[in-house]
Amino acid sequence: MDFEYARRNMIEQQIRPWDVLDQEVLDLLAEVRREDFVPAEHRTLAFTDMEIPLTAAGAARGEVMLHPKLEARLLQELMLRRHESVLEIGAGSGHMAALLAHRGRDVLTVDINPELAALAAANLKRAGVTNARVAGGNGLDHARNARFDAIVLSGSVSRVPESLLRSLAVGGRLIGIVGDQPVMSATLVTRAGEEAFVTAKLFESVAPRLLAFPEPDRFRF
Repeated sequence: MDFEYARRNMIEQQIRPWDVLDQEVLDLLAEVRREDFVPAEHRTLAFTDMEIPLTAAGAARGEVMLHPKLEARLLQELMLRRHESVLEIGAGSGHMAALLAHRGRDVLTVDINPELAALAAANLKRAGVTNARVAGGNGLDHARNARFDAIVLSGSVSRVPESLLRSLAVGGRLIGIVGDQPVMSATLVTRAGEEAFVTAKLFESVAPRLLAFPEPDRFRF
């Protein structure tokens, strides 16, 4: 397979038409080798417009790599700057963390699945990414008593906990897919002041759930 040809097609046919026009983001997608973060059995699907199942210890348990165009759009809308520190919840294969590490100062990426955390760490090390650190456990726990310039949710949540928003520095942004099926939206929350948060719904999208986030109460009969 000609990976470079497939990469160019992904950028020009999937990502650019999805309103990803930031040339720095497009250049970064050409530089970071997505295929190196895809499980070996799915490597030929690395540039396909689909969620790619992630396997850990030979088994798939529902975790995925997000659509390439969704990762690219979230990265563009976050508008990360070189001096900023990032928390990513949902490390997956480490691909999004690699993209964030090229744009920001440092990245802490967390996965509740210890096998995926180990996979992400191995992939980032192999790719030569030195300013991204991987941790296992609940990302909400890692956010406590810390301040980040940016928080990325690499999956969907029903709502964003206030405790997580308070882990943003003033001027910081959180981005992720928020809502419940069938309606979810890519959402950007900016901390405009110590007690001021501004929320913007950017576009409709869907993504698998992140674990350990609060879910709405369901009526039972």
